[in-house]
Amino acid sequence: MNDTLNDFKVTDRQTFIKFLDLLRKDFLNNPESWENKTLPDFLEALSAYTEDIQGYYDNMKLNANADKADWSIFADILKGAKIYE
Repeated sequence: MNDTLNDFKVTDRQTFIKFLDLLRKDFLNNPESWENKTLPDFLEALSAYTEDIQGYYDNMKLNANADKADWSIFADILKGAKIYE
């Protein structure tokens, strides 16, 4: 299991918890890589990315249905909100 945010695979609730810890550490250690540094900006991006994530999956030819979310989709949404404009 890779402990970097972008390579970490979320498969269940326990790995999602570990992912959240990595996300927090990423914000603290790499704030320059975050487009949305305030809670209001992050939540706005979170909402927008949640709306658009199916397009990302389709464009990347990933076999994922955002309407039937699982723990990995929640993680993808949070990663996307980090940089989504």
